[in-house]
Amino acid sequence: MANNKTAHWKDLTLLRKRLDSAKQDKMMNEEKKAEETELFTKYYSEWKGEDDSFKHIPRFYYRLAAEDEVLLQKLREESRAVFLQRKSRELLDNEELQNLWFLLDKHQVPPTTGDEAIISYESFLKAGAFLHTRVYAKLLHNDPYGRISIMQFFNYVMRKVFLNDSEHINRDVLYDVAGQGYLRESDLENYILELIPTLPQLDGLEKSFYSFYVCTAVRKFFFFLDPLHTGKIKIQDILACSFLDDLLELRDEELSKESQESNWFSAPSALRVYGQYLNLDKDHNGMLSKEELSLYGTGTLTSVFLDRVYQECLTYDGEMDYKTYLDFVLALENRKEPAALQYIFKLLDMENKGYLNVFALNYFFRAIQEQMKIHGQEPVSFQDVKDEIFDMVKPKDPYKITLQDLVNSGQGDTVTSILIDLNGFWTYENREVLVANDTDSNTADLDDK
Repeated sequence: MANNKTAHWKDLTLLRKRLDSAKQDKMMNEEKKAEETELFTKYYSEWKGEDDSFKHIPRFYYRLAAEDEVLLQKLREESRAVFLQRKSRELLDNEELQNLWFLLDKHQVPPTTGDEAIISYESFLKAGAFLHTRVYAKLLHNDPYGRISIMQFFNYVMRKVFLNDSEHINRDVLYDVAGQGYLRESDLENYILELIPTLPQLDGLEKSFYSFYVCTAVRKFFFFLDPLHTGKIKIQDILACSFLDDLLELRDEELSKESQESNWFSAPSALRVYGQYLNLDKDHNGMLSKEELSLYGTGTLTSVFLDRVYQECLTYDGEMDYKTYLDFVLALENRKEPAALQYIFKLLDMENKGYLNVFALNYFFRAIQEQMKIHGQEPVSFQDVKDEIFDMVKPKDPYKITLQDLVNSGQGDTVTSILIDLNGFWTYENREVLVANDTDSNTADLDDK
């Protein structure tokens, strides 16, 4: 019995030793891990360097001054004036531009490409302002000697000067009430309204028409430069597009009649568009119903397309106001432009799928076929038209036509005309006859001479 107890205590003692040993091993392992982590953190920090910038986030939001905070508003106006003066001093004046041209011409290198003067990189560095390696690389194309065109570079400089021209920047930034680098619709309206007296070609406009003229002019900017309908346009986009050139072209007192007719901002053009609107408004309520709009142009737009116009566009009790009408006119008169195609594509895409399938094409072309029957013409087979449309567009997906497919094909204006306008379809269907008639007419004119 005594021997059994002794053996039992020996076993317990051995078990305790093993448990203690296991605890010590565990503690040693944890200490090793802690030591490894400490050493890793130490050496990693030494290698990377201490960076506690995240502890001091710089201020990135400054609220706009309220209307009653006169002092803050004055401070912002002064800051803006100083900024514009600094930008103005950075510009090249006419004399400096002439000197730059002489320098470029002096350093041109042979052999010339046709009549075009060219310059090498070594000579380029000797010529002065704006001459950065990055600019040279942008203008470098496939010249075997690594040279660029002097005229191309000079045009680049002129464009840079224009975009930063203090006259344009001062005028545009002045109307940027929010000071955020963009103009809202009301800002642009004020800008154009105050610009009218400085444009001799608009001297004949009656003051009662000013508001309609301003609305007509502003809509072109927003239709093409604000495709997402955010209600604002970047000043940089306004300066970069050609619309401002067209508007300021009206300073020329001797502007030809042809130039005025092709310029959306001219008085004849604005009066034409507004006059068409008044002529369509048969009940003289200042708005256009679907029946009134159906007389637009040649009066051959399909009723199905007009239904979609009134479903998608902003209307008031089912009638269209002048501003919505202007978007409609800009889309139909500029069908080659991506913004116009986007407008029409949205109307054709009835199910908002982002593409046109055979069903959508058939839906709209059926209205063309019905109009052909009304006019006593034999309807054209949809299958033939469908095949021609897909051949013209060549979409990525052979069963779907996206907006990008239309834009990339360069045939968007033809395709949309075929689907929404009987006159447009007739013109396409008889294109070969019309070309032949034009050729015969031109030949006859030459014979007369």
